[in-house]
Amino acid sequence: MGTSYERELRSVLAGELKGVRAVTRSCSEVERARAMKVVQRPFLVVRAPGSGSEGTGDLLALRGDICFPIEVKTSKSDRIYLSGRTMDQYKALKETGEKCGLLPLYAFRLKGVRGDSWRIMRVEVEGLTGKLRHLSRSIPPLPLTSRGTPHLDWNAGMPVHRFLALVCKSNGASGIVSESGVGNAKESALG
Repeated sequence: MGTSYERELRSVLAGELKGVRAVTRSCSEVERARAMKVVQRPFLVVRAPGSGSEGTGDLLALRGDICFPIEVKTSKSDRIYLSGRTMDQYKALKETGEKCGLLPLYAFRLKGVRGDSWRIMRVEVEGLTGKLRHLSRSIPPLPLTSRGTPHLDWNAGMPVHRFLALVCKSNGASGIVSESGVGNAKESALG
């Protein structure tokens, strides 16, 4: 995994205009507009210590309303099969997600593709609540081989412009309604 691709994705998730423009240069106007939503609702993105091991993924994308550990993979082939070290990474991400109530993601960049070259897939985890549980229903999981082993299939992932539109469409924490059906105090007073 080349760190230049981690930097590319970090720049996009952080809402850096230059980074979003770079990865959407050959996209359609609609795709570009969807991706640009992250400029208004960026993430704090940090490279995980011990990147790629111990269930942290390569990047952590944090914002007041959500947080994702992200494992970044790149290839010239549209499929990556997990085995050995990469399967250990997957299992550790799954375990961390279930233990901490997080939704781990894979970001798969296919080299040599015009348009949106990134795809997002989720690790299947149990026990998600709130916004992460809702988001998990929209983000495709890693597909399974005929033997039931998870793998990365670029064609089965969510294009990053759609992912960004999905996670950047609400008003953030102020738009989240509590279980009682009442928003935060400031919102209620205005309501």
